[in-house]
Amino acid sequence: MTRPLIFVLLIALAGCEATDPVMRKVQGLFEPTKAQQTLSAGLKQYEDGKYEQSQKSLQSAIQQGLGERDRVTAYKHLAFIHCISSRERQCREDFKKALAIDPGMDLPPEEADHPMWGRVFRSVKAGR
Repeated sequence: MTRPLIFVLLIALAGCEATDPVMRKVQGLFEPTKAQQTLSAGLKQYEDGKYEQSQKSLQSAIQQGLGERDRVTAYKHLAFIHCISSRERQCREDFKKALAIDPGMDLPPEEADHPMWGRVFRSVKAGR
């Protein structure tokens, strides 16, 4: 019931003038922030194997002010990058940062069993 209502609202807002301050505020609620856009770019770079670029984007996204869930995602991927780059200390640090935000964080099975970072994550989580 709420999804169709949101869809109708979005269609209605799309036709509203962007000069109306109230409409701009409402439209802004549905647009990703600059930090979220930077996070998305960093995750895409990660998936494309562009780890150095991804690292820069993820760090920038964190500095731009991501929400908690997105910061956990960014720190997790930074940890992955450090682990695959043989920087275990930095890998541990970023896993610790992610776990400090979300102590219940777990990796899905396909990530938890990874030979590069699975052991490091388990060790960091057990040490909390």
